[in-house]
Order: sequence, then structure tokens, then C-alpha cells
Amino acid sequence: MTIMKRAAGKVRLTLWVLAGLATCATQANAQSMRDVEALAKERGLTTADLMAAAKTYLPSGVKDEYLMFASSGHAGHVFVVGLPSMRLLRSIAVFTPESWQGWGFGVGDKSLEEGFPQGKSNLWGDTHHPALSETAGDYDGQWLFINDKINARVAVIDLRDWETKQIVKNPLTLSDHGGTFVTPNTEYIIEGGQYAVPWGSDYAPITDYKEKYKGSVTLWKFDRNRGRIDKDQSFAIELPPYWQDLSDAGKLASDGFFFMNSINTELATGGIQDKKPPFEAGASMNATDFLHIIDWKKAEKVYKAGNVEMIKGFPVITLKTAIAEGILHVTPEPRSPHGVDVAPKGDFIVISGKLDPHVTIYSTAKIKQAIANKTFSGKDEFGVPILDFDAVVEARIEVGLGPLHTQFGPDGYAYTSLYLDSAVARWTMGGSYGAGTPEPDWTLVHKTPVHYNVGHIAVAEGDTVSPDGKYLVSLNKWSVDRFVQTGPLLPQNLQLVDISDDGTKMPVIYDMAMGVGEPHYAQIIKADKLNSWSVYPQVGWDPHVQNINPMAPKKGMERVQRNEDGSVDIFMTAIRSHFNPEHIYLKQGDKVRWHITNIERAVDATHGFAVPVYNITASLEPGESVTIEFVADTPGTFPFYCSEFCSALHLEMMGYLMVEPN
Repeated sequence: MTIMKRAAGKVRLTLWVLAGLATCATQANAQSMRDVEALAKERGLTTADLMAAAKTYLPSGVKDEYLMFASSGHAGHVFVVGLPSMRLLRSIAVFTPESWQGWGFGVGDKSLEEGFPQGKSNLWGDTHHPALSETAGDYDGQWLFINDKINARVAVIDLRDWETKQIVKNPLTLSDHGGTFVTPNTEYIIEGGQYAVPWGSDYAPITDYKEKYKGSVTLWKFDRNRGRIDKDQSFAIELPPYWQDLSDAGKLASDGFFFMNSINTELATGGIQDKKPPFEAGASMNATDFLHIIDWKKAEKVYKAGNVEMIKGFPVITLKTAIAEGILHVTPEPRSPHGVDVAPKGDFIVISGKLDPHVTIYSTAKIKQAIANKTFSGKDEFGVPILDFDAVVEARIEVGLGPLHTQFGPDGYAYTSLYLDSAVARWTMGGSYGAGTPEPDWTLVHKTPVHYNVGHIAVAEGDTVSPDGKYLVSLNKWSVDRFVQTGPLLPQNLQLVDISDDGTKMPVIYDMAMGVGEPHYAQIIKADKLNSWSVYPQVGWDPHVQNINPMAPKKGMERVQRNEDGSVDIFMTAIRSHFNPEHIYLKQGDKVRWHITNIERAVDATHGFAVPVYNITASLEPGESVTIEFVADTPGTFPFYCSEFCSALHLEMMGYLMVEPN
């Protein structure tokens, strides 16, 4: 009986304590809410502002759910932004020298110099359209590709260490815009040219435009095992000398095709200085332009059969062959288009024309039927068959002014950027897509204003067979009145839009100033798909070949070695907080190979290496080994040091390079 009374007493005490704690918690929460309300009132914040902050704020140590890989325009790099925090996490150096990463400053295999004209330095790029590698039409998180519009180059980035591994130069043309996009299993990287030029950009007067200027698209074969483009298995297809614009690869229902829009089907040649119509007028006179429909699997067979011409040392399926083999068809599309986007199931292709307020939806099934039945409305002046517009179009939806680019959600909704309206439109897909939405098929549902003049948009996994939805990023070109005035050159404004709710709830929940370049296009991947390294697999790792460098210096083997041929090899290690050796003696004129290994194994124990006068800088992540080659042509005494703050004694991590004059 006594035991039961004691037990009952303990229960009553526990309940009393819990009730007290609950009361305290309620009072604390009430006080916290009063504090929040007071702060919100003081700062002029609305409930919507507080909701947006709650949706995007990540406490210290909490990681983003998604990562957005965005081009940087003429900064020449790739930016990586976390979602929903909209924090800039990394800049990946690609086509432009970048001192923080040591990219382009004498380190490695000279891959940055691919595409340098003879005798000239090509020290910047214009990145536009990044593409994540895919397996079965879904992002796999292994590789990233990016194009250089100004020089027609394509780069390969390994997403284990987020470093550029390869740059290839297109030998046929000088500008690309419809790249880079990948086929569903990353068999090929598509690089569409833009401005027509004679092959190899050879000289030809503009009066010879129709005869000597060429359009083209290149299919770069990607070797997954090597993680490199295989130039020897790549080929191009000649196209009419229109200006090919964006492209997208088919998937599922449209697998085997890719689609590329075009502008300047008028073949305008400009000449404003001679009182002729400028390009902006001449290239937008026609009511429609042409959507290119290309059967890449058929093209691959033609290439492998050897039915190509070697032009500038590169295999090209000529326009004549592409027509004869049924590789290329075109169909009218809204004029001045800037978006060609394949729906998740591959059954529809969405086109937006900047001078048409509609999105135009083409049916893959109807396109295949029209090709099989030869349902043509004629041929263009180069002999390319034109599929009848009414025979291949599924629907048209009026969405607003200046439609550009479309992305897709998982729920039957599609999203289109409206450049002139400065808005993002949400509309319903037809067929089986529309079954998931309360609205009728092919219907405009809502428009969310953005600030301002949106170009491309990115939806979480919105380019794949299984889009996630949830977040949309509007890549705006203008940011007038959004941020503190930064002089006449203003940042772009990347705005995060919450698309997780159905219907008309699409609020902008974050403004992100991007003041280091101009993101044109982006893709958003679930962060847990990436398998990034935290340190290199072994000490002495060469990131350029993703393997051990046999010349990598090891602890206890540091030395300066003068060779019989007069060259000098320096074997150096780096560890907190010293280099070994610290004194380097050279003679003027020595040809030098300076090998350095970061022998750290701790995460984030990065060291830098910087030498004045000689334009040398390197970034050495844990385990990494680099080789720097140069000629010691300038005599003097040069302090070298670690340029990455690495420890309390970081300033003491230095040494002297002493070059004795002749």
C-alpha cells in the first residue's frame, strides 16, 4: 500500500513538473513571438516576409537540399548556389584564369590553353549553358559540361573534386549557343553553333553569305570510363546558315532526336553603316523561324558508315547527306525563339518566341507521324523538308509578353519565363500530365512578377524525366532598385520562387545579388546525388589525371635536383606550417619543374603557393600534387609563401627562391 502511494505521488509530481515546463515553454514561446513581432514592426516586415525568411534560413551547420550549377557569362566560370539558402558556395574556374584556384597560372597540363589561336592568348570565356550528366534521362551527379560561346569550346568538369578536366575547341566555328546539352545517357554532348561563319572561320566576304557561310551542330562523344570527350569518335552535322540557338535532347518518347531552334532564317546580312537594315530588323522580319528536328541515332549510323567529309580535319555529315538520309527536318516555330524544352516524358516539345505571346507545344508522336508520312509543306531554300506546322503542333497557350524558357514540375505544371512582362507563368500540361492538376489541360494558371527582365529559369531537376518541383530560380537580367547602387554596373538578381503549393501560390522568397558575372542558364540537382571528395583519395594525387602522380614528392624525399640536360626538378612538400625545402637556388635560364605535394589528410587543410614576378599561383587541396613548369629567366630574390590561410603560423609558411644572374 505504501509503495502504491509513493508511486502515485511520483506520478503526480511528474505531471506537475511537465505542466510547469509546458507553461514555461508556452510563456517563453509567447515572449519569443512578441519579440519577433516587435522586431518585424521595427523593420517594417510583413507576415509574408517572415514566412519567406523561415523557408530560406538555414542555421549554422545545416546544409542545402539542392545545388544549382549556373553559368557565369563572360566571367568564364560556373557558379554553384545552395537552395533554399541561396548562398554562393563555389566558383568553378573553367575558361578564365582564376587565382584562388590557381587555374591558368602555370599549374598542370596546360588544358586551359586548348583553343588558343596561334601566337595569341585566349584568356576569357563566355559560359552560357551548363549540363549535368544523365543516366536514363535523370541527373546522376557525376559530370558537368559547359560551353564557351565566344570561342566555341566545351569543358568537362569532374564533380568528385569540382575541377575542370578537359577543354576542347570546335575546329569548324567560332561561336556556340545551343550547347551544352546531353543525350539521355550522356552518350553525346551537343554543341550547337550560333552565328554562321565559313568553315573554320576562314575569310569570306559577307556578300558570299548563302554560299560560303555555314551552320552546324557538333556531337562530342563522351567516354564515361575516362571522363573525357573522345575527339576521335565525335562528328558534326552541317546545317543551313541560319543562326542556330538553343537545343535540347529528346528522352523517353523522343529518345534518339534532339531539337534546336533558330533565328535569322531570313539570312539577313546587316549593313547599317551602308544604310541597310540592321541585323535586329533584318533577322526578325519573317513571321516564323525554323525548329530543327535532328535524328542523332540515324546520324550516328551515317557517321560510323564513313559517309562524311573531312573539313578542317573533322568529320562532317554534309547538309546534302543529312537531307538524303532523313537526319534533318524543320518545321515553323514562333519567330525569334529562345527556348526549346522537352517535357519529362519526352512526348512534347515546348517552344517560346520572344515576339509571340504564346508557348507552342509540339507533339513527338505527331512529328514522327509527319516524318513517316512525309507530311511536308515544302522545302526551305537549301532543300530541307519542312514538316507541316498544323500536323505537328499539339496546342498553343497565351502566357504573356516575351516568353523565353520553360521548365517542368512533377505535378502537371510547366513554368515559362516572360522577359517583357518580368514574370514567371505557370500553366498546365495536357494529356496525362493534366490529370494531376485541378485546372483544365493547356491552361494558364498564374503569373508571379519578378525583378526584372527574366531570361532563363531553373526548376529543381526540371530538365529531367523526374522533376522535383518545390523551388524555381528566376535568373533576372536587371536589378534596378533591388540593392544598394553599386555604380553604373549592377548585379544580376537571382530570385527564389516557392512553387511547392498548387494553383496561384508562387511567392518570391529570396533576392540574391550576383555581382561577379551573368548567369544565363542553370540546372538544379538534389544535393544527395553528388559524391564529392572531402580530400583526395591518396597523398600525391594528380587531379588532371585523377590518379597518383609518380613524380609526387613524398615526406623525406624533398630535394632540388639538377639534371644532366641542365633542367632542374624541385621536389617540395607542404604541411602546416612550412614548405620543405625553404631555400631554392637556381641559375638564370634554368628550365624548372617544381613539384609540390600537400601531405595533409585533414579536411579543408588547403595550402596555397605563390611566387612573385613569375606569375605562379597554385591551390593544393589535401593530398594534391601539382607540377609547375617555367624558365627562371629573371634573376633576383623572390619570397614565396602559402596564399591560403591555413594555420596560426600561416604568415611564417614561406621560403626564398634565389635566381643567380648569369
